[in-house]
Amino acid sequence: MTPPQPKEERPLGTLLAPDILALLDEAPGSVATETEEMHPADLADVAEAIPEERVADLLRALPADRAADVLEYLDEERRARVLEAMSSAQAARLVTEMTPDERADVLDELEAETAEDILAEIPAEARRETERLRAYDPDTAGGLMTTEYVSVPDTMSVAAALAGVRAAARGGRKEAMYAVYLTDERGRLRGVLSLRELLAAPDGAPVTDVAWSEVVSVLDVADREEVARVTANYGLVAVPVVDALGRLVGVVTVDDVIDVIQEEQTEDVQKLGGMEALDEPYMQIGFGAMIRKRGVWLLVLFIGEMATASVMGKFESEIDRAIVLALFIPLIISSGGNSGSQATSLIIRAMALREVGLRDWWRVARREVPTGLVLGAILGTIGFARILAWQSLGWADYTEHYMRVAVAVGAALVGVVTFGSLTGSMLPFALRRLGFDPASASAPFVATLVDVTGIAIYFTVAAILLRGVLL
Repeated sequence: MTPPQPKEERPLGTLLAPDILALLDEAPGSVATETEEMHPADLADVAEAIPEERVADLLRALPADRAADVLEYLDEERRARVLEAMSSAQAARLVTEMTPDERADVLDELEAETAEDILAEIPAEARRETERLRAYDPDTAGGLMTTEYVSVPDTMSVAAALAGVRAAARGGRKEAMYAVYLTDERGRLRGVLSLRELLAAPDGAPVTDVAWSEVVSVLDVADREEVARVTANYGLVAVPVVDALGRLVGVVTVDDVIDVIQEEQTEDVQKLGGMEALDEPYMQIGFGAMIRKRGVWLLVLFIGEMATASVMGKFESEIDRAIVLALFIPLIISSGGNSGSQATSLIIRAMALREVGLRDWWRVARREVPTGLVLGAILGTIGFARILAWQSLGWADYTEHYMRVAVAVGAALVGVVTFGSLTGSMLPFALRRLGFDPASASAPFVATLVDVTGIAIYFTVAAILLRGVLL
């Protein structure tokens, strides 16, 4: 039995769950008042700590807008089950109160029939807005954006714009209140200014006099990685999204960008581990899906490693005549694999940050070759010294030709590490050129490739240096 956690280390939701359940049983009308100071994320933790069948009771005890906020923070799978267990009208009441982008995402998580039933119960304007957002690919700027932003005509004065902003704020929640966007008569984005700049401007001045006309924006079909890059490069808290005609159609807020960055980094880490990226959190993905996503790459890597045995078979006579060479095989292949993994990790990250592009492959190669030679020389010197030290101390007998064995190991390490560094750095470029995700050049994949070539390099060098003196 697992010992109970110290109280101060237990999650807040677990601590509050018994009290919330008691309120739901004894005085459900007081739940809203008792929890009004809690952040929606903390209430979502409570909702995940109580029995699933009571989550709907908790949501019903809260005002609709407050319940919608809690739903936005709730675990996706539990949220979907809770909404599917409600009537369409009940679910629509909560979903309608969500921000447009969250509403579209939530409906995409549900069964198609359930989502359509809920959509039918949503007010017409919100339904049209939701359907428009759902039409975008989820991994594009259009799929990430919200339509709750503040814009004013570029013909307005500062005073009129301020009045419009106040009216928008009082009329309902606007998710992106960080900036005010200027649009022309066709809805095209013409400028942007912060609320501070708007408040500080003279009332009678035209908004065009205080707004920035050079607006950083992204197309609605832009990949989510592009949105994250623009946000990071320009230090934005919201990125305006325009269509092909330059019309403002939405805004991607920084909280959605943070989610994108987290998801992208998670995918890259999983791919670097030598597997297909998981579509769901680790504890929620099905057993079959886990086997499929991990097994395919393991099988590919296993077949690749089989080539190592084939290469070693071609040098069977050298191994038979100088069994000492086999002692250093792990040293050789691990050094090459490690250097290749380092290089591929560095280049994949540099590509993600736009530090290098496809045309930079030659510059990268020119850096990695001397880097590999120096690193290989360092490791080769250590390997060479180790063999001489053990031989001189009598801890091992590497035959009377131990000096040649030491030179062979040292020289092979230089070659293998250099090859590993060059291969590991070039694979991401090759995959990008072919249209694949560079993260697929995972460390295990590079290590497997370098293992095979490392064995060939090692025994070729040994065969040359020990020709005529192999025992």
